Amino acid sequence: MADVVLRQVRKTYPGGFEAIKGVDFAVGDGQFCVLVGPSGCGKSTLLRMVAGLETITAGEIEIGGRVVNAVEPADRDIAMVFQNYALYPHMTVYNNMAYGLRNRGMAKPEIDARVQEAARILELGSMLARKPRQLSGGQRQRVAMGRAIVRQPKVFLFDEPLSNLDAKLRVAMRVEIRKLQRRLATTAVYVTHDQLEAMTLADVLVVMNAGEVEQIGAPLDVYARPATTFVASFIGAPPMNLLPLADDLRTQLGGAPAEAGILGVRPEDLVVARGTARSDGLALDIVVEAIERVGPETFVYGVRAGREPRPVVAGKPGESSGGEIIIRIPGQTAPALGERLAVEAAPYSLHLFSADGRRRIAGWGA
Repeated sequence: MADVVLRQVRKTYPGGFEAIKGVDFAVGDGQFCVLVGPSGCGKSTLLRMVAGLETITAGEIEIGGRVVNAVEPADRDIAMVFQNYALYPHMTVYNNMAYGLRNRGMAKPEIDARVQEAARILELGSMLARKPRQLSGGQRQRVAMGRAIVRQPKVFLFDEPLSNLDAKLRVAMRVEIRKLQRRLATTAVYVTHDQLEAMTLADVLVVMNAGEVEQIGAPLDVYARPATTFVASFIGAPPMNLLPLADDLRTQLGGAPAEAGILGVRPEDLVVARGTARSDGLALDIVVEAIERVGPETFVYGVRAGREPRPVVAGKPGESSGGEIIIRIPGQTAPALGERLAVEAAPYSLHLFSADGRRRIAGWGA
């Protein structure tokens, strides 16, 4: 096993495009680290740099105490699981898993022992004579994982391995990957754009945006205390409501620091007011514009009464005229379209950010 450390890692392509802009973070020995962010944020590029499949423009990558900038991929003691499985179609499951070990010149008895053990762990024993075309998507992904396991690497790298699976199978495989990593106690770095996948898998969450790290931390800490409005809107579904702290809201929240420019509140922390409105926290009147019933809960989309909706995009709050507001209501009871609702939130559930959205304001609210 080994830790993985990145120090001021940069990647600049010909023409001057900077895909990775000075990334620093460390993954401890045996930890499961997830890189999450929107498409094009640089997370897969960063993973490929750790693997040695992309060159590094500047900075250092260290695996197990050894700087690997100039080390070939095959010599980094890592194993990578790809999005498209990358199996050899003409080979059996057994041979797909054994191929890399044979190339290393490993003895046949040791190869067989490793393949059989990986097949047992992944419940592939009955499929070793099959070829990839005879397997389901989930089975192919397990073979790809088996090929990584037999190498007994210091670090596992996963590049969106579940994105080609259907929703039900994705959930099942997510659980299997986490159980497998805990059982093997091997360091893992995992890339995904799915924030639910990231939250449920990670020991350490690295939220990326436009080639930079926005926040690093335990998943629930990142959710509870987002460092920027980008993180606040990306982590959580539906995303956090972000409203400009206009004069009417600033008056209502008299304790808000002067430097605060944006107010955030999660949909689950907004409740429909019952009776007398609360004298502290947040109180809003909204007009219902859309409703989504998803079984155990209902999402209500509205806009502040008398205001035009200004949807939040990529963590940028609406303009001073107000923004779209989302409320998460337990159960299937929902208001009518066009209905006016009074909603409120307790002060401890509110988040404040600087006007540019780049800094969380401490010392008030959540």
